[in-house]
Parts: sequence; structure tokens; C-alpha cells
Amino acid sequence: MPAREPQRLTKRRDQSRDKRAEERTTDAQKPRPAAPRKAAAAPRKPAAGSRVPGRALPANPVRSAAVEPMRLSKRMSETGLASRREADEWIERGWVRVEGQVAVLGTKWQPGQEITIDESARKQQARRLTVLLHKPVGYVSGQAEDGHQPASVLVLPETQWRPFTGDAPPAPRVQRKDLLGLAPAGRLDIDSTGLLVLTQDGRIAKQLIGDDSDVEKEYLVRVRYGKGGRLPEAELKRLNHGLSLDGKVLRPARVTWQNEDQLQFILKEGRKRQIRRMCELVGLQVLGLKRVRIGLVRLGELPVGKWRLLAPEEKFAYE
Repeated sequence: MPAREPQRLTKRRDQSRDKRAEERTTDAQKPRPAAPRKAAAAPRKPAAGSRVPGRALPANPVRSAAVEPMRLSKRMSETGLASRREADEWIERGWVRVEGQVAVLGTKWQPGQEITIDESARKQQARRLTVLLHKPVGYVSGQAEDGHQPASVLVLPETQWRPFTGDAPPAPRVQRKDLLGLAPAGRLDIDSTGLLVLTQDGRIAKQLIGDDSDVEKEYLVRVRYGKGGRLPEAELKRLNHGLSLDGKVLRPARVTWQNEDQLQFILKEGRKRQIRRMCELVGLQVLGLKRVRIGLVRLGELPVGKWRLLAPEEKFAYE
């Protein structure tokens, strides 16, 4: 009997080892509790002299969500602060700040940065003139060509039109020196008459003749159909949309009859001799062409060969 005791002890040790192994396997299968998250770090205080987001800047700040850097002058032009030439002039004079720092020529604007304009620049901009001229036939709108004078020669102190409007006093009389630097904002060919804008303000030029301009121009056009009778309705529809010039499709227009020989054209582009060429494509001969409106500004009673100042409250487009 005593000889069997070692066998029992060996058996109990084996059973104990098996039980411990089973417990370890069970513990390994149990899900472990997630480690506690670290507390969020407290926001860092800005260093002395650094910029605090949201702090108000001087007057006229501009912010944007644009996605890539660009030249500061280009950014100012895109946002309507100034023309690119004007912006470069202001930067040279130290009148432009980006995030509170005085800008220099060649400065790159970064998305989200604030642009601030000095009040001196605003005052200079307010002195820039825009005039409305009733151009006669026989003058070109731009530089002199083929012996014909530019319409700008008509803009003289003695040809200024200063009508009384109700109880309001007439516009101030302009001196010759103040009329220097006027440039046409658009074309009106030598055989046409009507409203022509000349300006010293690059913002207005960009608004009227920039690549993305959407300002309407209205014309009254006397025509004669070369095939006799009246222009077919299908050809009138082509004038509204469906014609191409120089290989490019024209933007939609609004063309309607005003009376038996006069059409109204409303365009949002200004190709060279566009209306005359459009009419030729449908068999119409143009007998007379007059521009009577640009955007919200009308020719009105302005006499032929006279000019007037664009009034402070007048705008070419809604802002």
C-alpha cells in the first residue's frame, strides 16, 4: 500500500497544472477594459505680440476663403478694392497692410489673410472721375485711327453738360487738369452714336469690360431687310441665340422689334462691330445704331457731343 503514494501525488500535481492552464486560457479570452483617455491639453496662450484670431482690424478689412496664394495686387483687383495698377501704386506708397503689416511690391496674399487700406488711398480713389459722353458719328472710341479723332477730344470743360435736376444744384464745373487720364471703358464704332463711358477708375473699367463682366448694354438699331418684306421669325431667333463670330458662339442676347424698322438689342458682350456683323448674318442692313444704356445708367437727355459726370449715387450694376 505505501508504494502507491507517489503515484497519487504525481496525479494531483498534473491535475493542478491542467487547472491553472485552463484558468490562464479563460482570462486571455476575456475582453480587457479600455485604457483611460488622456485629458485634452489646455489651449495654448498666444505669445506676446502675436495675432489673436477674430481681433478687429482698421477699417475696410477683406477676408476670403480662396484656396491658393496670389499676388496682392491681383487679389485687390478681384475683390474690387482697386485696379491692379492702382493697387501697385498704393502698395508703393505704403497704403496697404496685410494682417497689420505694411505690404511691399510682390507681396503674396495667403488665403484667409486680411487686407486693410489706408484712408489716404480711399480719398485718392474718390477723386477719380467717370464721365458719360454722347458720342457723335465720325469719332472713334479709342485711339485715333485712319485720320479720325478719338471721342476723348470732346471732353472739355466747355462741353460739360450741367443740367438742373429739381431742387438739386448742377454738378460741379470740372477743370481741364482734372480730365487727364480718362480712358474709354468699352467701344462704340465710328458709324455709331450714343453713350460712351470714359473713366480714370480702373474698378469701373474692369466692371464694364473685364472678362467676367455681366453688365448689359442696350442699343436701338434701324435696319432694312435685304430680301424684301419682314425678317423671318426664325432669323430673329438666331439673333437672340445661335450665331457665331470669329469661330466663337455668341452669348445669348435679347433682340426684339420696337417698330417696323427698329430693333432693340440687349447684349452682355462687346465684340468688334458685333451688332452690324450679327445683322449681316441674317440679311439685315444697319441704317443707324445708337447705344442708350449701359447697365443701370441711361443716355437720357444728354445732348450729342456733350458729356456729364457720373453722379455719386449712380451705379452701373447693383452691388
